[in-house]
Amino acid sequence: MFTIEKSIFIDRPQQEVFDYVSDAANVHKWQSQMISAEWSSEGPHGIGSTQRAVARFLGRSIEATSEITTWDPPNHHGFKVVSGPFPLEGGMKFVSEGNGTKVTMDGQLEVGGFFKLAEGLVRKQLESQFVTNLEALKLLLEAG
Repeated sequence: MFTIEKSIFIDRPQQEVFDYVSDAANVHKWQSQMISAEWSSEGPHGIGSTQRAVARFLGRSIEATSEITTWDPPNHHGFKVVSGPFPLEGGMKFVSEGNGTKVTMDGQLEVGGFFKLAEGLVRKQLESQFVTNLEALKLLLEAG
């Protein structure tokens, strides 16, 4: 198991950043590996709500369902993957700093099966994706 944590400052209000990030319809806009994501449970969304996603990872298309485990608008939301190839848990924290928001993305991953053979590569790829995704989020929100 390994943990990854990356942060970035976004020059937008905390509530606006939380609302954008927590909307499943926006996930593919700032997470380059995501093909699609959607809520698979009825709203209002919070702890226990589920999302279904399709992503590209290491050249493979993977499907997963995640469940919201933490929901504290506009401060934090967390999730765990309940079906898919990786037992991943993670979340995002949002802290107001001046006129903007410090966003921290974290994830804990237990690699198994086919991917266990390439655990180092998986970790490196995820770290790179976290940085790329946070930079894309910053560009999108600061441009809008």
